Amino acid sequence: MAELLGSDRRTHYCGELRESDIGKKVCVMGWVQKQRDLGSLIFIDLRDRTGIVQLAFDEKTEKEIFDKAFRIRSEYVLSAKGTVRERSSKNPNIPTGNIEIFVESLKILAVSETPPFEITDETKANEELRLKYRYLDLRRPALQQNLMFRHKVAKITRDYFDEQGFIEIETPILIKSTPEGARDYLVPSRLHKGSFYALPQSPQLYKQLSMVAGFDRYMQIARCFRDEDLRADRQPEFTQIDLEMSFVDQEDILNIVEGYIQRLFKEALDIDIPLPLPRYTYREVMNRFGTDKPDMRFGMELRDLSDVVADCGFAVFADAVKNGGSVRGFTIKGKADVLTRKEIDKLTEYAKGCGAKGLAWVRRAGQISSSFAKFLTEDEMNALLAKADCEDGDVLLIIADSNTSNVLTQLGQLRVEAANRLNIERSGYCFLWVVEMPFFEFDKETGEWVAMHHPFTAPLDECIPYLETDKANVRAKAYDLVLNGIELSSGSIRITDPELQAKIFQLLGLSDEEAKAKFGYLLDAFRFGPPPHGGMAIGLDRLVMQMLGASSLREVVAFPKVQNASELMTDCPAEVPESALEELGLIIRKE
Repeated sequence: MAELLGSDRRTHYCGELRESDIGKKVCVMGWVQKQRDLGSLIFIDLRDRTGIVQLAFDEKTEKEIFDKAFRIRSEYVLSAKGTVRERSSKNPNIPTGNIEIFVESLKILAVSETPPFEITDETKANEELRLKYRYLDLRRPALQQNLMFRHKVAKITRDYFDEQGFIEIETPILIKSTPEGARDYLVPSRLHKGSFYALPQSPQLYKQLSMVAGFDRYMQIARCFRDEDLRADRQPEFTQIDLEMSFVDQEDILNIVEGYIQRLFKEALDIDIPLPLPRYTYREVMNRFGTDKPDMRFGMELRDLSDVVADCGFAVFADAVKNGGSVRGFTIKGKADVLTRKEIDKLTEYAKGCGAKGLAWVRRAGQISSSFAKFLTEDEMNALLAKADCEDGDVLLIIADSNTSNVLTQLGQLRVEAANRLNIERSGYCFLWVVEMPFFEFDKETGEWVAMHHPFTAPLDECIPYLETDKANVRAKAYDLVLNGIELSSGSIRITDPELQAKIFQLLGLSDEEAKAKFGYLLDAFRFGPPPHGGMAIGLDRLVMQMLGASSLREVVAFPKVQNASELMTDCPAEVPESALEELGLIIRKE
């Protein structure tokens, strides 16, 4: 039977007590981590979100209290009053390890069945079981610390942007469906049968309307929803730090965000992030790293080897260059003893899985071994190795193709995979901006050029004359913030010129009617004096995940979904009664 709190009031959290509290009368409350029965002595480790404190029962304890302590098991909820005293057997591994509480009053506030897994950070339970009982999993200190750290990040965020003159505005959750690349979550309307709301993929249009309304600087820690396949760094519902600013250019926005990053890391982790953050163009990072979100904490940069093999005897290389493509590769320094022929074969299979036709290689371990050496002269091989900076002890990996874009992306993926397999050292926090993003990207399935960003992103002024004639080389006033190979945020300066906006819609295949149907309210608003504006959104979940070095978003989200977008704890999504469907005017078609 659970006991009422009565007049007991908690005076301290478990993890707060120290030697300076010796002699004080205290009352603590929490969950039993474990009970140790030593006959004439009983010790209970009591846990709350701040840590653990030891409760002590000995020959001086009243018999009724001692007997009650004897019956207590793990995860019981207790209220314990007593006196803080010095601990005879100290535990240097916890902050409260020098003291204990001699219990003079003990109440069992709730009993617990044996949990389905041990509530410790060292639990061996699989993730599926822990997610089914997520409320128990969240009792583990590591997860509690993660979520309290996330709270701290959110507080620092609000404080910083408030000090910078931003106003937090809550935008609607039920909005009009305007797909932004991923599928919308649709919500049927009961009052307007056959019509649907959508859950926002972002507050994009509303924050631009806030600029038209004259709020100048907007921010929101916003909940967003995307019906897409999940990965380790994605969830169907996520949180972003959403920003928009008026009367600014790209430089103003980047400077505000850099100040935020510096403040956040100093206050949350006591880490100094030097400013300004490095900036690279999209073209540069693609050529050097094969990705627009490079992890620059390790080398292995891509090198263009086309000029030294253009006329060589190896047809794979020569033909790739002749057909307008390129031959590129990267050198892994000092790993020839680890990257045996067998390991290189595994990387070859990985490269093929990325779309490469094959993987050429050179391994220098005292002597040169290679998959193509017999086709090159000694001078050609020496020139190749010099261009690639491949010395004794190194391994050079090469991909050739008539499509340079394919070569870059395939090598970019291979670079990261090789670093992972070789446990290449990657520590610290490496931020960078990627600017001058492409305005269009080519959709191979449709054979058309489509917008890489939302259609309100402005092109660079110097690229406007080429919007119709040279789409491949049109760059946008768009920018991404990257941390350790993860895209944290993206943003842009927005279009406010009606003529330019109309041309962009036309180039994207949107008729005037379609544009009005999708974005009419924003276009109407732009008739009434829109200020120049721009903004961005920082993924809060990803940011916290990277700051803590977590391997998955599920470690920093309280109640996450799994791979198929379901929640194991509540077993959702779930079917609803037919009466609820009828009220909404819906019928489920069984297939």
